Amino acid sequence: MTEPDIQQVVILDRITDVSSMEWNALLPADANPFLRHEFLSALEETGCVGGNTGWQIAHLALKNHGQLIGAVPLYLKQHSYGEFVFDWSWAQAYEQQGMHYYPKILCAIPFTPVQGPRLLCSSQHDGDNIRRILVNSLKSLISDNNLSSAHILFPIKSEIEILKTEGFLLRDSVQFHWKNHNFQSFEHFLSALTMKRRKNIRREREQVSREGITFRHVSGVNSSAEDWEFFFSCYQRTYIEHHSSPYLNKAFFALWVERMPETLHLIIAERHTTPIASSLLVVDQSNSKAYGRYWGALDRVACLHFETAYYQAIEYCIAEGIHTFEGGAQGEHKMARGFLPETIQSAHWINDPRFSRAIEHFLEREHQGIGAYVDELAEHSPLKSTKVST
Repeated sequence: MTEPDIQQVVILDRITDVSSMEWNALLPADANPFLRHEFLSALEETGCVGGNTGWQIAHLALKNHGQLIGAVPLYLKQHSYGEFVFDWSWAQAYEQQGMHYYPKILCAIPFTPVQGPRLLCSSQHDGDNIRRILVNSLKSLISDNNLSSAHILFPIKSEIEILKTEGFLLRDSVQFHWKNHNFQSFEHFLSALTMKRRKNIRREREQVSREGITFRHVSGVNSSAEDWEFFFSCYQRTYIEHHSSPYLNKAFFALWVERMPETLHLIIAERHTTPIASSLLVVDQSNSKAYGRYWGALDRVACLHFETAYYQAIEYCIAEGIHTFEGGAQGEHKMARGFLPETIQSAHWINDPRFSRAIEHFLEREHQGIGAYVDELAEHSPLKSTKVST
């Protein structure tokens, strides 16, 4: 007779309560680097989340006979900063009715608008059953603690179907991604664009070149402490210019490059050997993806942002044979640089039935609006046609 499962759902107030081997064993082969224990623990250990940041750590863990078989990266949020899916109006409506929207439950990778698995499960067990247990545990967590809502940002498509079945409301977002159609060079890439786009990009690149600016590419493996010191000063400057404070600190970047150097690639702009700007790519070679994460400059130069954060990154992807470059959230201006719109979704569970119905109606209207927006964007595609010659 088979021994029955002894399953237990627990809340982890730090990810290091489970080992990196246990957590990473739940990740599918196509999981991005941001889901790894090394990345999430670095955020926690350097105080970027937890403490008084408004990101209270509350990872959901499912254990069977003490073995970790499922997990959800989870945070109890006291605000909606750093999420890239904007629900401020929902919070305001709650408050106007004398109800508390915060704290809310958030399943996401902090400060990272990247799609990926959110309902993590062991490949040695029934994945559908584990995901159902995780979702129902999430809903119980909300009702037992009288919380307003749960938000699962940018899950993969297979999880979307499960969440929809479980009553979660779906919300569309638009991002802009660059695709490598076996381009052999940057000029080959330009040949796929309309004449207007080609001329504009060449003009922007020439503006930067006339300033005597060159670029140095540094892999995380070969980077120095001085490289990261300079990068952080650029990253910090971006937030200062927007009258804000950076989400990430210098200690986090030091720990990130120490633990995951193979995933990092710095692009440093130099004027006469003096560094003036930089951008950071996160590279997932096994899945042929690169993610543009951060950029900053210590000197103002026309078009330097486009060259450092986009064109140099595209050249890198072409040279390395990387198929997809995700340039971050929002930004219609990316289309003029060869990026195309992609619709991705998030899932939301609203505890109060009245607000759930109201938000459902809002999302239906928003869905139609975003559909029309994407159709309009398609009419302004930077590509010469829908098919790219290779």
